[in-house]
Order: sequence, then C-alpha cells, then structure tokens
Amino acid sequence: MSEPFASSNDRLAHPYARPWWKDALVYQVYVRSFADSNGDGVGDLAGIRSRLGHIASLGVEAIWLNPCYPSPQHDHGYDVANYFDIHDEYGTLDDFDALLADARNLGIKILMDLVPSHCSIEHRWFIAALASDPNSPERARFYFRDGKGDAGNEPPNNWQSAFGGPAWTRLDADPAANNGKGGQWYLHTFAREQPDLDHTHTDVHQLFDEIFKFWFDRGVEGFRVDAVAGTGKHPDLPNQPPVGPEVGVLDITWMNEYTVFRPEGHDVWRRFRATIDNYESGHPGRELMMVAEAYAVRRPELVKAFTEPDQFHQMFSFDLMLTPWEKHSIEQAMLDPIAILAKTGVPPAWTLNNHDIQRIVTRLGRSDAHLPEIWTNNNLALSRANVDLALGERRARAMAALIFALPGSLYLYQGEELGLPEVFDIPADRREDPVFERTDGAEIGRDGCRVPMPWTNDASSSYGFSTPSADGTVGEPWLPQPAAWGERSVSEIDDIENSTLHMYQSLGEVRDEFAVSQPLEAQTIDIGPEVIAVRRGDLVVVVNPTDEPVQLDLDHRELAITQPVFASEPAEMHTTGVIPANSTIWFSS
Repeated sequence: MSEPFASSNDRLAHPYARPWWKDALVYQVYVRSFADSNGDGVGDLAGIRSRLGHIASLGVEAIWLNPCYPSPQHDHGYDVANYFDIHDEYGTLDDFDALLADARNLGIKILMDLVPSHCSIEHRWFIAALASDPNSPERARFYFRDGKGDAGNEPPNNWQSAFGGPAWTRLDADPAANNGKGGQWYLHTFAREQPDLDHTHTDVHQLFDEIFKFWFDRGVEGFRVDAVAGTGKHPDLPNQPPVGPEVGVLDITWMNEYTVFRPEGHDVWRRFRATIDNYESGHPGRELMMVAEAYAVRRPELVKAFTEPDQFHQMFSFDLMLTPWEKHSIEQAMLDPIAILAKTGVPPAWTLNNHDIQRIVTRLGRSDAHLPEIWTNNNLALSRANVDLALGERRARAMAALIFALPGSLYLYQGEELGLPEVFDIPADRREDPVFERTDGAEIGRDGCRVPMPWTNDASSSYGFSTPSADGTVGEPWLPQPAAWGERSVSEIDDIENSTLHMYQSLGEVRDEFAVSQPLEAQTIDIGPEVIAVRRGDLVVVVNPTDEPVQLDLDHRELAITQPVFASEPAEMHTTGVIPANSTIWFSS
C-alpha cells in the first residue's frame, strides 16, 4: 500500500489562519465495517488502529467515528444504551484511548458521533421509565402519553416514524394499571427501539453536559451531532396536517411542522454550544467543534439558523451529495452554501457519501442521474433506474475533484476512495437496517453502503476485513460481501495507475497546495454554456457534466494565465484546452 505523505501537522502554511475545522479533511469510519482485528466478523477499534496508515495516506486531519457506545444494535449504534463507554464488540475505553493516541501521533484528531434526539430502550432511564407509573419523574424524560379512544388503544396523535410506520409504540401495561387496559404510548421519531428524549427536562440537560465533558477530557476534539432536525417538539403534540397520496412513506415525517426544525431544538443547540465554549475557555489551546446533521438542501434559511454564533460551528451541506448530474443543479448546490458562508462566515461541511445513503458511484451511474427532476432532499428516497457503474465512477471522480476545491471542510466516507458501489444483492434474512423491517421490505434501507471494507483479494479473510482469531478462524462478516469485492480492494487498486485511490491521495495533496491556501470564498464564472466553472482565489476548477468533450478557450480572461494542475481523468488531460466528458480539471496561475 502507498506510504502516507506528511501528516496534517505538516500542511503547507498559508496566510489565512483559521480554526482547524473550518477547512478540515475528515474521514468517516463506520466502526462495524472498517476492519475486524479478532476474526469475529465485526469491525472494532483495534482494527481501525491497524489501518491508520491508509487513512493518513489521504491527508486527513480528523476521523469521525460512527457511534461506538454500548448498544443493542437495533440501529447499529444510533440506539445508545450508555453514552460513557465503548460497545463490547468494538473494544474498551482503553482501546479507544490507544486509538486516539495513535491517531494523534499521525496528526489526526478524533470526532465522536453524538445522538441527542433519542436513546435506546436498554438505556437505564428508559428501563426505569417502564418500571414506573404514568406521570412519574422517570417517564418525564421521554414522551409518554395516554392513548386516544375509549380504551386508549389509538396513538396520541397521527405522527409517523421516519423509518416507516407509526411514531408511537404502546406498552402492554403500566405497573399500577389494574383496569385490564394497555399502558401508555411512547414517541420514537425513528425505530421503536429508539425512544425520543425530552430536552426540556433538566435531567436531559445535565446528561449531555456530562457527555461532552467525559469525551473532551479523554481528548476528543468534536462531535458530529445526529438527526438535529427532529430534536424538539411542539409542546402540545398536535396531529400533523394531512399529506397527499403522492407523499412517500419515508417523506411524511420530514413534512411534519410539529416535530421537524422546531424552535425548541435551537434551545438545545444553544445549551450545547455554551457547554462547549465553557469547556474550551477552561482548556487553552483546544479548538473544539460540533457539526450538525440535518437534510436542509435548498433551504438556506434553515442552515443559517443552525449556524448562528451561539449554535453549531458548522452544518453539513448535503447539496452536492443529492444533486442530479446536471449543470444548473450542480451550480445551485454550490451557490446556496457559499452564499451562506458570505453572510455568516461559517464555511460548509461538504460530503458526497455517508452511512445513510446509497454510494455516489451508484447514484451518479443511474440512467436518470442527469435529470433535474430526480432531485430529492430525502437521503432514503432515491431513484431505482438502471446503473452503469463505469459511468458512475467516472462522474463520482469528477464530483470529488470539484468538492475538494471548495471552501469549507470535507467529509469522506470509508470506501469512497476505492470507488465502491452500493451493494444490492444482500439476502433479506441478512439485512439489518430497521428501514427494511419497518417497511416490510418495500424499502431496502442502508445496508448496501455499510458492507465491510475490502482490503485484499483474499476471500478467506473476508477480503482482508478480518484478522484471524487466536485459533486461526475467521467468522462470517456481519453483512455479506459480494464475490468480486476483492477486485475493488485497497491492495488491488493500489497497483493500478490512476486508480480512484490514487486520485483521492493526490486530491488531498493538491487541496492543501492550491485550495486550502485560498480565502474562504468562491464564485461561479462563465467560460462556456456546457461547463461549470468555479474561481477560488487564483484557482479555477472546471467541470464538464456532459457526455461529450468540450473545447475551452484558453485565451479566456479567466484562464489566460493559468495552467492545468490536476485532472480527474489524468490520462485524458490535454494542454489543448479540451476537457473530457464527465470530468474535472483544476487550473492555477
């Protein structure tokens, strides 16, 4: 495997000094699927330690770990049973400390995943609530309500879960009930195993204060905050207004004005920011941060509200992740977040992939990927058109080359540097995403982007994902890998000239040299009707989203004093000003 180049501590000096997170390159690790150190078929912290060299080779400054807290794994870590420990399949707190120390030696920071909107049914608070009477203090930490109807057998309101089905589950009985009726109902915006926390309760305030301090004390530098759109509820929990039959089952929740993007949620983020700022002020030299996860594409007013100075440091911009492969859509996906930056000074946190959406190679390879009308703001509601993987990988490379050049931070998702596609042929009995279960298989869910990483072409070790146990055995990976997975492994494509892995490694270098050194600003420029062009200081990035080569005018005032310095398809890079189909070229003076 390629040797890592200089760590982020050695990045090129530039005159625009700013906090590390404003233009950080971050690598997302889905712990369960990255690397398995003990042969049990489940990724773990020791496995991550063994592969830090690969992560460092991409030039990243931080790693974001998906939830690795103790959990019954009904939603693979997003149902947290204990916010102060490590899930036993993944290791121990000592293993976490060792990972953090090794990463720090490479100049890499660690970010955790914080889940504030809900916990697990196995959290001690929820267990206590189940054992307590209605209207008890234990139940007040959650949203327990009596049902409607004569026997209370109808949910308290008509809200739907974001994973499909009702957002309420009824208890079989309450401890003090002797009337033959069932118990109260509890609210869960997601799976029934994820009861919503009521953030108006002082116990909940104190819990999250303690969570921040615990992990900051260990050396964590920030948090990606999960599902912020659904935190906070209208106090009366009224019925959601009717929606039309054209609204899909996975879209209904995100149209509920009483539970999505509520002002009560902003009270939570202000408390969180005050906690972080207070900790930072008492620990000179620390630059702590939190980044919000909410799907607010084409809603810049919402992004601005979340990134006020007393709330999130940054918010994910999913605009380019969800955009069709079409000039005007891509331009809007860039311009909305950049316009917010111009008004607030808060740079976007860009990404093209994550653990909640089909991989971009597959999405951009679909036969309708170029149609503006396929746009959606829902990461789970995607096209089912046929896929051309070769075309998808080419377009994904071009999109990556664009997004690496933009102002702000950039989050990579494990495996995108290999050009991994979505895996669809997972047997129904092996699927584990609650979306699949709650929609009775109508929606396949997110398992396909979570298939364990291929490191080698050795099928006996699950393509290098698993290190054999002490007795030499290797358990079946928690999700099955395709038979040809090894052909896409790190060891295989590392030997291929101009592979996607080599492109990502090069992008990390040229980003430091030509993009990070620029001011936090960018603008689109007009150098031709077919192409997308962005200027950032003395860097000009040109994307050809069409299926035909485009001849550029190198005497154009925007290009006249520049030279090509990077191309997503280097074998096709020419000095004649021709930009190949579905590709991106960087120009710099």
